[in-house]
Amino acid sequence: MDGKMLARLGAVVFVAVAITATAIELTRKEAVPATAPVLVLRPEADQLHERQRRCQQFGLKAAEDAECLRVWAETRDRFLGRTPVPPAPQIQEGR
Repeated sequence: MDGKMLARLGAVVFVAVAITATAIELTRKEAVPATAPVLVLRPEADQLHERQRRCQQFGLKAAEDAECLRVWAETRDRFLGRTPVPPAPQIQEGR
């Protein structure tokens, strides 16, 4: 066997293996998921989301608004997975 004949034989074997692998892949059946997809529904009214939109509409004035600062703190806590800290009791002076 000379080199040309060996190269041809190798090419034929390679093509045969490639065709067989392609035929097997094309006839393979896709696995059907065992359960139907689950739909995740958002609550109808997310109060935090509405308060965030309100603060967004304030623009730069929101940085001075106490309610917006509380909303941002709550958003940050929710994002980071921290439990919210209860608000500190307010002390009234002059009584």
